[in-house]
Amino acid sequence: MPDRLILSGATLIDGTGAPPVPGRAVVVERDRVVDVVGASRTPAGDVLRLDGLTLLPGLVNCHVHLCLGAEADPVRPLVDDPAGLTALKMAARARQSVEAGVTTVRDLGGKDYLELAVKRAIAERLIPGPRVLAAGRGICMTGGHGWWFGREADGPDDVRKAVREQLKMGVDVIKIFATGGVMTPGVEPGSSQLTEAEIRAAIEEAGKAGRRVAAHAQATAGIRCCVEAGITTIEHGVFLDADLVARMKRDGVFLVPTLVASRAIAEGGEAAGIPAFMARKARGIVETHGRSFEMAARAGVPIAAGSDAGTPLNPHGSLVPELALMIRHGLPPMEALRAATSQAAAALGLEREIGRVAPGFAADLLAVEGDPLADIGALSRVRLVIAHGEPVVNRLGATAA
Repeated sequence: MPDRLILSGATLIDGTGAPPVPGRAVVVERDRVVDVVGASRTPAGDVLRLDGLTLLPGLVNCHVHLCLGAEADPVRPLVDDPAGLTALKMAARARQSVEAGVTTVRDLGGKDYLELAVKRAIAERLIPGPRVLAAGRGICMTGGHGWWFGREADGPDDVRKAVREQLKMGVDVIKIFATGGVMTPGVEPGSSQLTEAEIRAAIEEAGKAGRRVAAHAQATAGIRCCVEAGITTIEHGVFLDADLVARMKRDGVFLVPTLVASRAIAEGGEAAGIPAFMARKARGIVETHGRSFEMAARAGVPIAAGSDAGTPLNPHGSLVPELALMIRHGLPPMEALRAATSQAAAALGLEREIGRVAPGFAADLLAVEGDPLADIGALSRVRLVIAHGEPVVNRLGATAA
């Protein structure tokens, strides 16, 4: 990577929601954007011509599971594979993500803290991948949703200890399972699980260490407990109501809807090899999930993009399927792009670091062929990805000036 790289000639969508601006030049020095100017004012340096392309911030996926591989039943290989193989698979999935233009992911539940090793390997430039924020083991009640890869805890004191265990391992965020869900047998999406006292204990303990808390929360009562306790992000939010939507907007609670996850399971079903209990539950919530998202989007609840990548038939890599569903359910295309850039950054507490193309921000950048505001599928036509200031995808050909 040269000391100064100028990306010139693209139409810029800067991640803030401002209208696209044609003919911009973005100046990158090492791992930072240092200036954004008109192409006619391009300073000296190595130039990459991006004429006819759209340049955006690198995308952010706020909900992935690098330990899951999107098989019809991803729990089985997670349980059966040796740790070394799981780690290698996780590294490959991280690479898939960054090569699709996703330069930041939040891993909300891993296996044996291997995701922290993957994060470190990426940070040390041993392997290509996105910036990783990791939660370690999600915290659930005994036998609750996610017990097969989570940390079971019962009562506020045990939940506090579970949070402290994750902090000891060096996690960036705490994940709790407040309600039932689709992928665990014997629990239902509409059931509450962690109590409000347990949820408050988790949030308080995380807050003491400066960490945010993300809640798997599908049932109405469970979502309400999380919002009242001061949660940062509601993951899924299947059974929202008008009161919850109003409170989330008022308190700035982010919704990470993961619409594609339940739909992929429902549409694939038993015919694709998905266990019957998962398929049944997904079919039972997919329409309600869409309506809840529509209600939240209309009301102005802050939305951050997350795909729940790794769940059945929901592979790592592109965010396009999730963003397309958001748009189908009424979110304007520019707001969908914000959900995957500046809004996602705000949900993660990184709004001064990523999610925008502006001086001082990380040089995490994506150039695509076409206009994603007219066709969100343009985000799949990746021509250039820069992550941590280094090109990881370059399909530009001979474009240097």
